Amino acid sequence: MSYRLGVDVGGTFTDLLLIDEAKGATYTAKVPSTPEDSSLGVLAGIDKVCQTAGVSPQSISHVMHGTTVATNAMLTGNGARVGLAVTRGYKQVLQIARSLVPGGLGGWVIYNKSDPMAALTDTIEVNERMSARGDTVEPLSETSLREDLRRLADQGIEALTISLINAYANGAHERRVRDIATEEIPHIPVSISSEVIPEMQEYERTITTVANSYVRPVVSNYLRNLHSELSNRMADVSLHVLRSDGGLASVDAAEAYPVNMLMSGPAGGVSGALWIAQQAGYDNLLTFDMGGTSTDVALAQNGAAQTRRETTVGDVTVRASSVDVRTVGAGGGSIAHVPELTGALRVGPQSAGANPGPAAYGTGGEEPTVTDANLVLGYFPQTTRLGGEMQMDRAKAEAAVQKIADAMGLPLKKAASGIIDIVNENMFGALRLVSVEQGHDPRDFSLIAFGGAGPMHANALGRLTNAWPVIIPPGPGVLCAYGDATTRLRDEASRTYIRRFDDTRSAGVMAILEELADTAAQTLDAEDVPRKDQTTKFEIDVRYNGQGLTLTVNVDLDEFRAHGLEGVAEKFDQVHEKLFTFNLEVAKELVNLRAIVQGKAPIVDAETIGAGDEDPAAARIGEQEIHADGADYMAIIYDRGKLLDGNMVAGPAIVTEMDSTTLILPEHAGEVDRLGNILISPVQMN
Repeated sequence: MSYRLGVDVGGTFTDLLLIDEAKGATYTAKVPSTPEDSSLGVLAGIDKVCQTAGVSPQSISHVMHGTTVATNAMLTGNGARVGLAVTRGYKQVLQIARSLVPGGLGGWVIYNKSDPMAALTDTIEVNERMSARGDTVEPLSETSLREDLRRLADQGIEALTISLINAYANGAHERRVRDIATEEIPHIPVSISSEVIPEMQEYERTITTVANSYVRPVVSNYLRNLHSELSNRMADVSLHVLRSDGGLASVDAAEAYPVNMLMSGPAGGVSGALWIAQQAGYDNLLTFDMGGTSTDVALAQNGAAQTRRETTVGDVTVRASSVDVRTVGAGGGSIAHVPELTGALRVGPQSAGANPGPAAYGTGGEEPTVTDANLVLGYFPQTTRLGGEMQMDRAKAEAAVQKIADAMGLPLKKAASGIIDIVNENMFGALRLVSVEQGHDPRDFSLIAFGGAGPMHANALGRLTNAWPVIIPPGPGVLCAYGDATTRLRDEASRTYIRRFDDTRSAGVMAILEELADTAAQTLDAEDVPRKDQTTKFEIDVRYNGQGLTLTVNVDLDEFRAHGLEGVAEKFDQVHEKLFTFNLEVAKELVNLRAIVQGKAPIVDAETIGAGDEDPAAARIGEQEIHADGADYMAIIYDRGKLLDGNMVAGPAIVTEMDSTTLILPEHAGEVDRLGNILISPVQMN
C-alpha cells in the first residue's frame, strides 16, 4: 500500500496531509513549527500523522514539501556570504540597482536601503566582454582571475556568483570562469547567471543569481539533512519541493536553483485551493490564506493561478516565476497596539508567532493579538483545542485585549471588534491588489478561505469584496499541504530574443520555442516522467518598440502555427488595454521567449460525505454568545465532521473542526456540498 505525503511549513504551524493512493482516504496533522530547525517540526508531524492513520512511515513513497527555508534566510539576513564576479567596469551593479523607492515622496527621506547580498569588497572584476549578439569582443583573461578567486576564498565567502555582461546571449565565458573556480576553490558552490536566468538586463540577472547563491548553502543543507532523515525512516522515498510557480522540483534542482523556491509556501495554498475548488465546480477564485503570521492572497481565472515574472521577498525583487501572491502582515498572531504619538489603533505587522504566541495560548505571550480578539468576541467555542490539543485561555485573552480597551477608552468587546475590523481591512487591501488593480471585478469570483485563521474571517471578507460564495474547504488549516500533495513536476527554460515583429519570421520564433521546450523537458526526463505525460505551455514577453515595460502573452502552439506573430500582437493589445485602457499604434517587439513543461497531475479525488437534508441539527453540539456587528447574538455551534451534503447552516453559527473554526455571521448561511465544502452566501441570495 502506497501513501503520498504533503508537508507545508508555516511561520506558526507545520501542516501535513497523508493520502492513501489506493483508497483516496486522507489523514491530517498539525504541529507547531520549529523555526530553529524546520526539519524537527516536519519529522514530528510525520510521526503524528502516521499514528493517526495507523500506518508505518515505511508506507510513504512520495513526500511533497512546501518550505519557507529560502524565504526566511532572505528575510532574516541569515544567508551565505556571497562572492560576485562581474565584467570589468560593472563592479557596482548591485549598488546602482534600480532607482525605485517604496512609498511616496517622503520615502526618499526615510527609506534605508538594505545592503546588497554581495558586498563590494567581495566583488571581483573579470577581464572579458561579450556583445549583445553573443560574439566575443574581448577574450577572457585567466591569470588575474585565479588570484582574485583565491583572495575571495581567503576572505571567507561561502558561495560564488558569476554574472558577466551579455552572458544571456553567450554563456561561454561564465562557464569557463566556473571551471576555473572549481579548480581554485572547489569547496565553494557556484551559480552562473546564464543558467539561473538567461535573460537581458544585467541588474535583474545579477540580483537573481546572487539571491540564488545567498540562500543556496542553507537550503542545500536543510534538504540534504531532511532527505537523509526521511530515507532512514522510509524505504525508497521520493522527496520533491514546491516551486514558487506552483510546480514541483526534484531535490537536486531545488538545491541548485533555490531562488525558484522563495514563494514555495504560499504557492502550496493556491495549488490546494485550485484542486478542491475545481472538483466543486469553481474555476474563478480569490484565494485567501490566513495563518498565524501573515495572510497570502491570489487570483485564479479559468482554473489557473495568475503568475508573474518577479518574486519579491522583503525589499529584494528577483526575476523568478511565481504565483502572483500578495502577502500582508496580518495573521492570527498579529499584535494590536496603540502608538502614543497618534493614539490610533494599529494591527500588525509584528506577530507573536509560534513562540510565545497569542496570550490565549497560555505559552507566555502577553500582547493582544487577532486570535485573542476573536476569543473575546466569542468566535471560538469555549471548548476549543487548537490542533485538538492546545486549550485556549479566555481570561488571558481578555486581559491582553483590555490593554487596547484602556488605551482607547473603549469597552472590551468594542476594542476587540476594532482589532478585527482593522485586520479585515488590511486583508481586503491585499485582495484588491490582485483583483481590482489588475482589472478584475471581485464580484466575478468566489472567495476560497483556508489557513488556520482564514475561515474565521472569510465571511467578513466576503462582505467587503462581494465575492460569493465564500468557500470553506474541508481541512482548511492544512489545505496548503493538499496543494503540496496534489501538484506536479515542473520546469521552464527561457531566452532573450529582442526582435521587432516586422523584422522577425514566425518560423524562427517557433523553432526557438520548440528548442526551449526540449530543454525544459529534460529535467522531467531525469525524473522518469515519460514525454507522453508531459504538457508544455509557452509565453512570450512583448513590448512596444522603444518602451521598457513588457507584458507576458500566453501562446498556444497550434494557434501560433495558424496565426503566427499577428496572433501574439492581437493578444498583447488585449492585455494592454485591459490593464491600461488604451493601445498604441506603435510597432511591437519580442523580448523573451519561454517554455514551461509540466508532468502529469497525480490522480487524487476529494472525499465525499453522506447525503442529508437542509436541517443540520444532527451536527449541533452547543451554543454560545458572540458579539458581531455591534450587537450580541446567540450562535449555534456545529461539529463539522457531522455535517452532511445539503445541510444549510444559518448564521450566526460557529463550525468547529480539528484545524480551524468557521464563523458564519448573522444574515448569512452556509450550504454544505457533497465534498464537505461550506458555501457561505448572504441569506437573500440563497
